[in-house]
Amino acid sequence: MTAVRTHTHAQAVDAAIDLFSRQGYEQTTVEEIADAAQVSRATFFRRFRSKEDVVFADHELLLEEVVVMLAATRPEARDSVEAGTRETVWDPAVDPYLEVCRAARLVFDHHVGQRETSLARHRLLQEVPALRDRELVTTHRYERAFTAYLRDTLPPDRSTTTMSIAFAASVVAVHNAVLRRWLRNPHLDLRPDLEEAFAELRRAAWAPGAEGGTPPASTGTSDQAGEGSTRRVVVAVLDADADADDVARAVRDVLA
Repeated sequence: MTAVRTHTHAQAVDAAIDLFSRQGYEQTTVEEIADAAQVSRATFFRRFRSKEDVVFADHELLLEEVVVMLAATRPEARDSVEAGTRETVWDPAVDPYLEVCRAARLVFDHHVGQRETSLARHRLLQEVPALRDRELVTTHRYERAFTAYLRDTLPPDRSTTTMSIAFAASVVAVHNAVLRRWLRNPHLDLRPDLEEAFAELRRAAWAPGAEGGTPPASTGTSDQAGEGSTRRVVVAVLDADADADDVARAVRDVLA
């Protein structure tokens, strides 16, 4: 994560996770977290509203960073002098699907980079049901951010709400599946697996007959949408413990 994760923020998050792991979530007080982080109680509440918030504080920063990262490749809106109207200009070199995968990779790299905190947070989530519920809410926020970006960034002839939702959900599902594997086996380097799974999702999205259409020239793919290709709703049903390969394979099989 960038410098937006300040020293005070990092101290508070790391101290809270450590105390929760050693003492238990319910048994740990805000005062203890503030003391361990060497900040005042007032400072703690200016940054975090509750103990639950501090557990997911990094995600708040990550979401902000993801939104900023994606915004940099959104199409530009500019005034048309001749027509006297405002038009949207798409960059043909931008692959919106690739940009979403890059944003998800940012989240994955943060977890891996904060190894001990990530592992401790994962154990904590297994022990506290309320925190698992909050994690689901956070996951949906990433999906909404990805979906909104795709709807705004894919050119009109390629953009549909259905495809945007499906691709965003698939990317988040693949990311979470690979992340869970890493959390169970933190000695493994699973980034190549994540990259391959994302690449497979992009190939499926740009495949002939898929709603995505033809990829930008910069993506390096040669898939072309055939004449008379039809648009369709894509639904893939998987078990809750499906891994990245299962998700990618299911989407590919349906699109095929």
